[in-house]
Amino acid sequence: MNDDASRPTSFTSPESAEATALSEPPLERPRWSRVLLKLSGEAFAADLEHPEEGPHVGLNYRTIHTIASEIVSAYRVGVEIAVVVGAGNIVRGERAAEAGMERAAADYMGMLGTVINSMALQDALEKQGVPTRVMSAIAMAEVAEPFIRRRAIRHLEKGRVVVLAAGTGNPFFTTDTAAALRANEIRAGAVLKATNVDGIYDRDPHKFQDAVRYEQLSFDECIAKNLRVMDQTAFTFCKEYDIPIVVFNIARPGNIRRVVCGEKIGTLVGNF
Repeated sequence: MNDDASRPTSFTSPESAEATALSEPPLERPRWSRVLLKLSGEAFAADLEHPEEGPHVGLNYRTIHTIASEIVSAYRVGVEIAVVVGAGNIVRGERAAEAGMERAAADYMGMLGTVINSMALQDALEKQGVPTRVMSAIAMAEVAEPFIRRRAIRHLEKGRVVVLAAGTGNPFFTTDTAAALRANEIRAGAVLKATNVDGIYDRDPHKFQDAVRYEQLSFDECIAKNLRVMDQTAFTFCKEYDIPIVVFNIARPGNIRRVVCGEKIGTLVGNF
């Protein structure tokens, strides 16, 4: 990891952060010029040294700062980065519905949770010198811009990290599906799916020591095998629009930058 990216800094205003970030030359050549990074909400509450331990509830500010440092390291390679964050650390609509809540209301609560996570990530990124915009699919002008596709693309072109909050703005759709949708809207070259394991396995590697990791899979194989690292709607959407997905371990320092630079880590899913 870049030492400057990992070192805590004093608060930097968004304006000065933008000027600083745009003046720094890229360190390496990225594989894609623009990517969408999908982070789980649970990651924001986890101890990255022991990501498998749970439950992951609330906000772990040290972890959020570490994740931001990883994004900064990749950002300094010269790639344009949009981020979609889940809200499993605050409320998961599906689980709330299983407990008896009306599903649409539970999903809207989850969307609001993603805004909380997005604001926390924005704060951590800007304190490390990276200009950031939060754009929400649900209108809340006091804390986030509305998601407007052309404006989001313009933010990316200007060197800002864009954090896309509130999912699709509709109930019954996961943040995985939101990530696939937004990746297509902003013309991202790939979806980077951060997890607590180093790729897609034939079965749970936390439960089975002989689980086998796939280095490469087609979308058809993921759908046929019902691999649940992302939901089926997200896989189908990325397949239709030919957007590759890389599934990798967020807990290993430097992995976001490695994926962006084209190193063969994790599992690559595409139309093979």
